[in-house]
Amino acid sequence: MHNTLELVLILLAAAVLIVALLRLLRLPSLVGYMAAGVVIGPHAWGLVPDTEESRYLAEFGVVFLMFSIGLEFSLPQLKAMRHLVFGLGGLQMGVTALAVLVIALAAGLDWRAGLALGGILAMSSTAIVSRLLAERYELQSRHGQSIVGVLLFQDLAVVPLLILVPALARGDDALATTLGLAVLKAAGALALILFFGQRLMRPWFALVAARKTPELFMLNVFLVTLGLAWFTQRAELSLALGAFLAGVLISETEYRHQVEADIRPFRDVLLGLFFITMGMQLDPAQVMGELPWVLAATLVLVLGKLAIVAGLARLMGASTADAWRVGLSLAQAGEFGLVLLALATTQGLIPGPVAQVVLAAMLLSMVAAPLVIQHSDALVRRLCASEWMSRAAELHAIAATSFGREGHVIICGYGRSGQILARLLDQEQVPSIALDLDPVRVKQAAAAGESVVYGDAGRLEVLMAAGLSRARMVVVTYADVPSALKVLAVVRQARPGLPVVVRTLDDSQMEPLIAAGAQEVVPEVLEGSLMLASHALMLLGVPPSRVVKRVREVRAQRYRLLKAFFLGLSEAGAEEGGETVQPRLYTVTIPEQAPTLGRTLAELDLDSLGVEVTAVRRHGVRGLDPGPELRLEAGDSLILMGLPDDLALAELRLTRG
Repeated sequence: MHNTLELVLILLAAAVLIVALLRLLRLPSLVGYMAAGVVIGPHAWGLVPDTEESRYLAEFGVVFLMFSIGLEFSLPQLKAMRHLVFGLGGLQMGVTALAVLVIALAAGLDWRAGLALGGILAMSSTAIVSRLLAERYELQSRHGQSIVGVLLFQDLAVVPLLILVPALARGDDALATTLGLAVLKAAGALALILFFGQRLMRPWFALVAARKTPELFMLNVFLVTLGLAWFTQRAELSLALGAFLAGVLISETEYRHQVEADIRPFRDVLLGLFFITMGMQLDPAQVMGELPWVLAATLVLVLGKLAIVAGLARLMGASTADAWRVGLSLAQAGEFGLVLLALATTQGLIPGPVAQVVLAAMLLSMVAAPLVIQHSDALVRRLCASEWMSRAAELHAIAATSFGREGHVIICGYGRSGQILARLLDQEQVPSIALDLDPVRVKQAAAAGESVVYGDAGRLEVLMAAGLSRARMVVVTYADVPSALKVLAVVRQARPGLPVVVRTLDDSQMEPLIAAGAQEVVPEVLEGSLMLASHALMLLGVPPSRVVKRVREVRAQRYRLLKAFFLGLSEAGAEEGGETVQPRLYTVTIPEQAPTLGRTLAELDLDSLGVEVTAVRRHGVRGLDPGPELRLEAGDSLILMGLPDDLALAELRLTRG
């Protein structure tokens, strides 16, 4: 008989040994965790028996997995992406669940089991997909936004599915009553999230944070998580549902990022524990006996979800290439699907042999997911002939923007550092073109007259379209070392002697970047964006005295221009989510029949609203710091700086008087 300490020691020892071995073989940790679970589980060596204690320990891992998923859930992001979330996401869940139900009925399963399997297999892996998209710098791309939208809806489906599965397992006699009660419970849970929870959570966390004791803050996080898990369990729901609600509630407070930082050391460990416990449920002998069915189920799962998701994405207006990318990224099963499968099996809703085949197929699809996503570009090029046309149109837009530029600077990334650099280059009358993968930021900046285009700076054809052969310098403004290494490799291949300046978080990656061809590597700890701009200007031949003067001017203005930026989609959602709202830039174009035509900026008195006019674009010419005597003309684009509410009032005054 094992006690809890022995179970934990066995789990930790198996994880360390097997994961370390697989990492030496350069295999994913996910495979190691699941292999460790299979080896020590009750169906193999039996080091961890199938007891109530081990099952509760497994559920403890699920609790913190669901808390992490809830913490990443964002109601403002859900609101901003509602068309993608409820359109593409809702269709994906519904069509996939219906297809699985039809297959289950054809295979002789009960409709309740088929419906549960539909919800289980409709899920995709948030942990795997979001991490890989972030590593590939694709979260803000068009297909990345569609993927995030679908994953958001799947997270939203957590609440009804956690209630629906036990309700289906209770039989026909009281099914209508049970489902009605489940709907009421779901409504209560959502009310807790949207109304009561946040109003209680924010002052409570403020009270705890005011004590300024890190261990007390962390204890409070555990109290809230486990307390809500206990509460939902007492309400005959599940521990996982309560943990998810706790994560969602905390995600809507200003303490979200502190909580994320505090649990980061535990997150991967708990995720590993979750996959170990999933591996423990797998019976190797039964899986090998049903191997043809397992392989067939894996193929049907992956290919079926690929076809459904890609078809729906295309129906929702995505290009053919982007639709294939969305389908390839979401073709696997998900962590929450594994949680639901374990719940359905425990409740007796899905027969044991069927559950073993489905579990093996789900795990195989998740193991294959990183390989599929890493090679998605090559697969899309083979599957979609129009991908070349799409890329040609993108390259044409970049080439049109860079046409006629000589001796310019290519800015890779137009976030805050890129915008600071572009402004200083503009003051020195050095031409530049910026490449960025955030479509919202590109649209906003382009409307303000900035030379910004959508494009991946890690591709040779994109850099060549941006005028790499005529450029004087390339500057990588984002702190992403793998992506910067891709840019350096492309520049070294095309123009080995071209100066490249790279930003990084700290000095730990300086040597690899310099070895890859970077002439200057600027760690953020030195002086962030100002140091980056200083290096770039001096390498361009600007006299050092003038560089010092520019930096002093910025400091003298107390970083006035550095406080406002064109926000991208993720930044806008974060501000709505409760973070400190900062001044931002916003462009207002004066319409033809505006009552303010002919009036001066002094007469409009935007200063009284807390809004400053930083620049005016007229007839394609952009002028900085316009005077109060400037009279408005139709078609003028005013670049305003201020807080969001103040900007809204200023827009009304400019366009409607």
